[in-house]
Amino acid sequence: MAFEIRVSDDGAYIILKVTGTTGRTGLSQVVEAHALGAKLGIRRYLVDLTEATNPDSPLESYEFAYRDFATTPGIDLNARVAALVSPGDHSHDFLVTVFRNSGSGITLFDDPEAARQYLLADHPTARPGESGG
Repeated sequence: MAFEIRVSDDGAYIILKVTGTTGRTGLSQVVEAHALGAKLGIRRYLVDLTEATNPDSPLESYEFAYRDFATTPGIDLNARVAALVSPGDHSHDFLVTVFRNSGSGITLFDDPEAARQYLLADHPTARPGESGG
């Protein structure tokens, strides 16, 4: 798994771009992204999984959401998160479902513009029609 963490062009959200496989193995990258968000006062995240698949079993996904993620210091459990996947990729569906059930503010998208609009909704610096990215 490879990853890149950066701030969106408009400074409204953190982008975590993952390639390869992800799932439980991505916890340290999430912590790193949230550390950058905390440093910059940003609580919105675009997790770009368009070049990544999730090989985890349902049990591993459940444990990741409820055990690993929920108890790891430094993760903002109240952050707004858009998970962007490739159209037709359903390997992340169950993981996103258990994250939502555990109280995470994550929403799944396969349209980049819809994901950006979700992240910018109610953002104090966003202007109508502006998406950053």
